[in-house]
Amino acid sequence: MQNTLLNQTKESLQLSPKFEVSACGVGEFSVGHNNSNNRTMKGNNGYLVTMGAPSPRSRPACTCSNRPGSVRCARHGYVVPSERMKKRVASKEILRRALTPPPPRRCEKRSEEIRFFMNDSDTTQLATTYDKLTCVGFISSIVVSMRNNTSLARKEERHIHMGGANITSSLLVFVFVVVNAAVSMANFLAQFQSIKSTSDRLVISVEDVSDLWPAVKPAFEARLPFKQGSLNNKTRNPVLVEKLPAEFILTTDSRLRSRFPQEQLLFWFREPYATIVLVTCEDLDEFKTILKPRLKLIVQNDEREWFIVFVSRAHPANDKASAMAKKVYAKLEVEFNTKKRERCCKYDIHLPESNFWEDLESKIMECIRNTLDKRVQFYEEEIRKLSEQRLMPVWNFCNFFILKESLAFMFEMAHLHDDALREYDELELCYIETVNNTGKQRDFGGADHGDDQAALLNPGNKALTQIVQDDSFREFEFRQYLFACQSKLLFKLNRLFEVASRGYSFIISFSKSLALHERILPFCMRETWVVTACLALIDAILSNYNDGLMAPDIEKRFFHLLGDLYSLARVKFMRLAYLIGYGTEIERSPVNSAALSLLSWPKPAVWPSVPADASAEVLEKEKVILQTTSRTKPFGIQRKPLPLEPTVLLREANRRRASLSAGNAFETFDGRQGITEGSGFDASTRMSPSQKVPPSSIPRTNSSPGNFDGSIDRPMRLAEIFVAAEHALKKTISSQELLKSLSSSEEFEQKYLELTKGAADNYHRSLWKRHGVVLDGEIAAVSFKHGHFDQAAKSYEKVCALYSGEGWQDLLAEVLPNLAECQKILNDQAGYLLSCVRLLSLDEGLFLNEERQAFQSELVRLAHSELKDPVPLDVSSLITFSGNPGPPLELCDRDPGTLSVTVWSGFPDDITLDSINLTLVPTSSVDEGAKALQSSTPNVLHPGRNTITLDLPPQKPGSYVLGVLTGQIGQLRFRSHSFSKIGPADTDDFMSYEKPAKPILKVLRPRALVDLDAAVSSPLLTNERQWIGILVRPINYSLKGAVLYIDTGPGLEIDDSHVIEMETYAGVSENDDNKVQKDGAQIDSLNYEKKVERLTLHNGKIEFPNWASDTPSIIWVLVRAMSDMLSRGSSSVTTRRESIVDAMRTIALNLEFGVYHNQIFERTLAVHFTYPFYVTTRVTDKCNDGTLLLQVILHSEVKATLTIYDAWLDLQHGFIHNGQTEGRPSSSLFPLVISPTSKAGILFSICLGKTNGEEDRKQQESILNIKYGISGDRTIGAHPPVMDESTKVDGARQELIFKNAITLQRPVLDPCLAVGFLPLPSDGLRVGQLVKMQWRVERLKDLDEKEVPEQNDEVLYEVKANSGNWMIAGRKRGHVSLSPKQGARIIISVLCMPLVAGYVRPPHLGLPDVDEANVSCKPAGPHLVCVLPPALSSSFCIPVNS
Repeated sequence: MQNTLLNQTKESLQLSPKFEVSACGVGEFSVGHNNSNNRTMKGNNGYLVTMGAPSPRSRPACTCSNRPGSVRCARHGYVVPSERMKKRVASKEILRRALTPPPPRRCEKRSEEIRFFMNDSDTTQLATTYDKLTCVGFISSIVVSMRNNTSLARKEERHIHMGGANITSSLLVFVFVVVNAAVSMANFLAQFQSIKSTSDRLVISVEDVSDLWPAVKPAFEARLPFKQGSLNNKTRNPVLVEKLPAEFILTTDSRLRSRFPQEQLLFWFREPYATIVLVTCEDLDEFKTILKPRLKLIVQNDEREWFIVFVSRAHPANDKASAMAKKVYAKLEVEFNTKKRERCCKYDIHLPESNFWEDLESKIMECIRNTLDKRVQFYEEEIRKLSEQRLMPVWNFCNFFILKESLAFMFEMAHLHDDALREYDELELCYIETVNNTGKQRDFGGADHGDDQAALLNPGNKALTQIVQDDSFREFEFRQYLFACQSKLLFKLNRLFEVASRGYSFIISFSKSLALHERILPFCMRETWVVTACLALIDAILSNYNDGLMAPDIEKRFFHLLGDLYSLARVKFMRLAYLIGYGTEIERSPVNSAALSLLSWPKPAVWPSVPADASAEVLEKEKVILQTTSRTKPFGIQRKPLPLEPTVLLREANRRRASLSAGNAFETFDGRQGITEGSGFDASTRMSPSQKVPPSSIPRTNSSPGNFDGSIDRPMRLAEIFVAAEHALKKTISSQELLKSLSSSEEFEQKYLELTKGAADNYHRSLWKRHGVVLDGEIAAVSFKHGHFDQAAKSYEKVCALYSGEGWQDLLAEVLPNLAECQKILNDQAGYLLSCVRLLSLDEGLFLNEERQAFQSELVRLAHSELKDPVPLDVSSLITFSGNPGPPLELCDRDPGTLSVTVWSGFPDDITLDSINLTLVPTSSVDEGAKALQSSTPNVLHPGRNTITLDLPPQKPGSYVLGVLTGQIGQLRFRSHSFSKIGPADTDDFMSYEKPAKPILKVLRPRALVDLDAAVSSPLLTNERQWIGILVRPINYSLKGAVLYIDTGPGLEIDDSHVIEMETYAGVSENDDNKVQKDGAQIDSLNYEKKVERLTLHNGKIEFPNWASDTPSIIWVLVRAMSDMLSRGSSSVTTRRESIVDAMRTIALNLEFGVYHNQIFERTLAVHFTYPFYVTTRVTDKCNDGTLLLQVILHSEVKATLTIYDAWLDLQHGFIHNGQTEGRPSSSLFPLVISPTSKAGILFSICLGKTNGEEDRKQQESILNIKYGISGDRTIGAHPPVMDESTKVDGARQELIFKNAITLQRPVLDPCLAVGFLPLPSDGLRVGQLVKMQWRVERLKDLDEKEVPEQNDEVLYEVKANSGNWMIAGRKRGHVSLSPKQGARIIISVLCMPLVAGYVRPPHLGLPDVDEANVSCKPAGPHLVCVLPPALSSSFCIPVNS
């Protein structure tokens, strides 16, 4: 591209042909073409210089189409075959080579190269010293001089001697060409900008060979824009393009014919991207002789992308014309189509084919794609060459800019917006690098009227020719131009988030650039530009925003950026307003103070002066300043206003006046650092709340900052500063909207609210709630100022909730009083009370003690006023509580107690609590509800630590922590959560959270607090007065005041005539788990003081004495077990069948103990009562004369010594005593002493007597009578019965009578019936198999007539079997017929099934109606049978191979 411009310059100046200057290597320099005529020279410094004669520019013209088949082309060297040659000897290869256009010729092939290869370090060195001067250094110096004086090249003729060679003024002419080319390149900027504004579509040229365009133009243009197509981006990747705009232009149009060749190459992006050749022909001869040669001429050796559209005008009804058109089109395809590409398509003007338009669009898109690829390659090559020369002194950024933006604009026209955006990004980086690296001082710009309005979205705000400066552009306008081009592409790509992100970053970085040049810019240019830039960017983004198109996470970031833009504009706008005297309208809130106090003042070279005619305005400003009074805080709070300025404006303005001294070093160089421009949101949200801005050390007054000499001008007053700034801003600001916003306090407030609401709303939508809530507080301040207290209260509540949640108490102290004032005005008593509590809860250092007392007085006044309903309130941060130090209180289950709780009061004065309730929360079970402890008596809380005592009702087992402290102050119901405040005994300030919470109460799980048991487990005597001992053992629990209720069961009664004895227990009873006494052992006596006390039983209860509260003791109760049954003996061959349960008696005990008798222990004791003896009998001998010796064995049943004084036997009928003994043994045997658990025997001689049926039925039992005495201890078991005092005889022997019933059975001497068990089957019995059990009954003798019943032939039988072992399948009970004659027999059969295997007892056949004495059984006793397991089933058997 640079060579093309050189050609134009050379032709315009009519200079001699140029020659090439190129470096041949390190230290080499070459001039002219590298041919044999060149002359090579070696310089003084080692450079090798080659010079040659100039080469002619003219080149031979192409003669391919003059005489086909005979003349070789003078330019290409090929012969175009004629028709005859093609038919005979021409091959397809020759035809292809003849018709193939030459390879693309780059710009440097058409013009000679000019390349400079130098180091930056060498350029200055070689140009400054003559001794070390070389060609390159000389040219560089000349180039630098020519930039300032172009006539130097014509006047200067200098010979340079280098190795004996001379360089004439031709070299200087060449240098002038280079400089003039750089100057002329800037002349194309206006033309380039004009082309950009008019060329917005791709051009498709139409070569109308047969004058068909007017006929087909409507149909072709109706297809525009192209609905869909595929183009290659810069990286040669296909990209789908939709709605590609294009324009059809005839090749004869003036817009294409009027362009110069250099313009075509320079602005190649507007040249046609495809050429459509419209042809028609109705005859083959015409095609061969006329149309084909003309088409060859049109398409040969041309770099254009083309294809042919054959238009058929034949009517469908004319078959001959249609056939001829098809033949001609077939010939056309043969001539111009190739295997790789089809260049022909047919269009029927009357009836187009269905796929013609798709074919046409595909061919057009193919041509556009190929052309675009070639041009992109060309631009990339040229840009690469210029990029390599960036460090050379002759490099021109304007040239690079035109090439780079031409490429970007070409991408934009092709709807490859991503590639165009990438080019602009690279162009911006290159420009910034050029600005930063160049050592030349350049004009920044921004001094024109209207430059204060940002042009971020308007690329055509200024013409490029207006901002060009030498070989580059002014930074102020050009950087905005580049961003405007980028934002335009981003809007087309619908990347609103990227627009916002790039725009915010650009505003921040460009604001820093403005700060660097602030001294040369108009007053407050930086602030004005930032405000207009933010607002313009916000308006453009919102106008293109459509909800729902962004991803949720991107949308959140998008709104956050919008909030940052609003916030940045808001801060700058407040700075402008403060400068003109609207500082009193700005709320001195923490967020405004942090934003403005860290934002530096404008730094003009000279602070504006007051106009001469502004005295009235100054006077008005002074009145406003004097009349301004600070708004009083609620509750009479005295706080210093927060600053809104980094330093004193009065001092800053006077310091920057040209005629005043700067003062001391601190005034000259302000120690504060300005707020970072990139903060986005107000600085308070970026700072820790604990970091306060220290107040200025200089008081803010209207006086001058110091003493000045009389010759120095008077310093400006504050009102004059405001007026001067306002007049200066009117000159700077060109935006009428911004001027209107600063024209009055009302307009300022309206714009201020607009910016604040915009920032808050966008922060809320981005879920940056903290930022939005803080700005809601600024809106609330304005609402509060205008009396909109309801709206202000809602916003203040959000702000206070944020500050409280973050722990920013310093900020909360600024806002919370305003909220309280709103609630008070709105009569929101509940909210006002809460605000008072929250004010009291803040750190004590934030308010004075008098202010805190005012808060408390308001709280108490409202609490005791006539409130309609009680107001609940949370005072967790004001009243805190915890358990006392040390282990938790331990209680047993169902025990009450007293709980002490430490309560801290944050009130500045004493306060009376009408009632206090404290809940206990179990730690183990979440389902268990909290237990409330109440204290109805008023409690006075002093500031600091207090201790209160609460009655503790019985609780369920578990650990309990403090839950919620509730209470009431008048109509105020307060509530405090379990925040613990624990510290050493000497301090009340140490606070900590207990994790997990420390239990304050532990209620033990239910356990044995006491044990009631029988003192004696051995049996006592039945029907006698016996002492029952009840052992009472407390288990780590006091039984003080305990009451025992005694209730006897059936068969047992308490003797009320005797008192109850209670004595201490100092031994181990038999039922102790650890020690068991042996039989007859006594309790060991210990060395201790035994206490015995007589108690009385009133209404079945006994009251324990105090000494028995924690000492094991025994209660002796006199009882009597009554039994009407007579003791029965048994035969020695049979087992004892008496049940021990029959001899048991129960006594129910109910012990109530504890402080409130809340503990209850119930137990039922079983006491064993028995007779003193158990009697068994056996016949020891049977004499021949019928005498029987009956032995009676007496078993002792008690753990006491029994003494038998006498014994006799009253026999039943059928037996008589033998001799004259009358049933009494010899008296020499008595007294007979029987030791515990031993036995003794007595022998009686009896014989059989005559029987009488009726008398036998009257007395069927014999009675054994024993007179005995007992000697025992009540602590062991049975003991002598207690006698009544009235009947008791001192020294008399106590004799007791024991009777026992004995059944004597006559021997079976002559049975009537015999029952025999028949043998079982030989194969045995198996489980689950039926078996027949058989018994044979036989009559042994004839029955007497007296013994014959009415149904003498019927015998009742019954089969009995264990149901667990046998299943009876037949009749178990029935009658069988048996003759009364002797020898009669019968067999009784029953089917049975054994259920278990092993040896079991078989079923037994009984005869219920026949006395056992008349039946003889065989076998006589029970026997066992063997039952086999069930047989194996084949279905469960697995064969085993042997």
